[in-house]
Amino acid sequence: MTLKNLRKKISDRSAQLAVIGLGYVGLPVAALFAEKGFQVTGVDLKQQRVDLINQGKSPIEGKEPGLAGLIASVVNSGKLKATTDYQELREADIILIDVETPVNEQYVPEYEALKSALSALSAILKQGALVIVESTVMPGTLENIVRPILEEETGFVCNYDFFLGNCPERVMPGKLLRNLKKMSRVAGGGTLETAETMLMLYRIVVEADVDSADWITAEIVKTTENTYRDVQIAFANEVALICEALGADVWKVRELVRKSPGREMLFPGAGVGGHCIPKDPWLLASAVREIDVPVRLIPAARTINSSMPQHMVDLIKQQLNALDNKKILILGYAYLQDSDDDRNSPSQVLAKLLQEQGAAPIIHDPFIKQFAGDIHKKALGCDLAVLMTAHTEYHHLDLNKLVGALKASVLIDGRNVIDSAAAGQVGLKLIRLGDTSPGED
Repeated sequence: MTLKNLRKKISDRSAQLAVIGLGYVGLPVAALFAEKGFQVTGVDLKQQRVDLINQGKSPIEGKEPGLAGLIASVVNSGKLKATTDYQELREADIILIDVETPVNEQYVPEYEALKSALSALSAILKQGALVIVESTVMPGTLENIVRPILEEETGFVCNYDFFLGNCPERVMPGKLLRNLKKMSRVAGGGTLETAETMLMLYRIVVEADVDSADWITAEIVKTTENTYRDVQIAFANEVALICEALGADVWKVRELVRKSPGREMLFPGAGVGGHCIPKDPWLLASAVREIDVPVRLIPAARTINSSMPQHMVDLIKQQLNALDNKKILILGYAYLQDSDDDRNSPSQVLAKLLQEQGAAPIIHDPFIKQFAGDIHKKALGCDLAVLMTAHTEYHHLDLNKLVGALKASVLIDGRNVIDSAAAGQVGLKLIRLGDTSPGED
């Protein structure tokens, strides 16, 4: 099959689509294309996830507007099915790959999931198919890893027997469908014709700009945009630490800085989590690991952001002195508000650090089943509370009941959620990240 024929099949929705990896990216992507009339088969290694999807249920918890209803609709219509068997992808014309691409403890990319998916796909890839990597990868991965594996294991030649592109996702838990529809995308193709074919495909579901590029440009764009955010958060965190040391309020500083034209400042916070931002800066930096390019700012930003959970421990110790046998209530375990996504969560790091110093972390999170429950029952007998995630529920805490449950009426707010005046009215001592100012009377 030629790309011309494939474009015709995209146009009349007769192209069969496959999605490898049905997580936070792959599942909503599969559902959106199924909604547009494509027959979509999704592959995932987790049988429980596959079973839930085939029952028309979403395995993704937390607030995801429209996702559960969309999955139920496209599964019930027969347009989307899930499987653990790659053999069911034999007739796929277009294959989207959405698997995790983590880094190891030395910050080097680990592509076991990607390589495994490519090998499994190679065994059944049909001639003329278009393979698109949506996962965020180190610049150079399409050329140096993906293409060689597919060519060696299929015996095909890229751009002749099959076609290859990358279109990095731009999603965030809580806004999965919205971001897939409303955020622009970059379609990197092995050839201009491949990129144009990808533009035709993605414009069916993306309501924003879809721009064409080559592989390396698309890879750099995605890793750069997340690195930019990480660096900006690190700047805000460093200013917060300076404000604490000088007796100022970073939140007031931020408000006034932003009044100057062009001077945006992101929110400081108790740590940076998720699958992307803690990892993608290392993917970008790793691309020049073997080249004589000094990379200084990116590692510095990562160090600052990774140190914020330890800073929360330091704030706790300032209130309690020793941590031995202390019970610390941690409010929020997911890395993002109103989500169940706890990948690289700062709260995971905080809980581990507390345990290492003899404290007992008591965790509450309304979106993670093992940590859900009544906040005030969990608070009972705890020495203090520390707020790590800005869940909507925490904006409406009954502070009077919380004061009654805690041994010490102290709450350390790592996300600027709790109102200072409301805390003062019930006798709650509020410690805000980035604020040791005397405050207003």
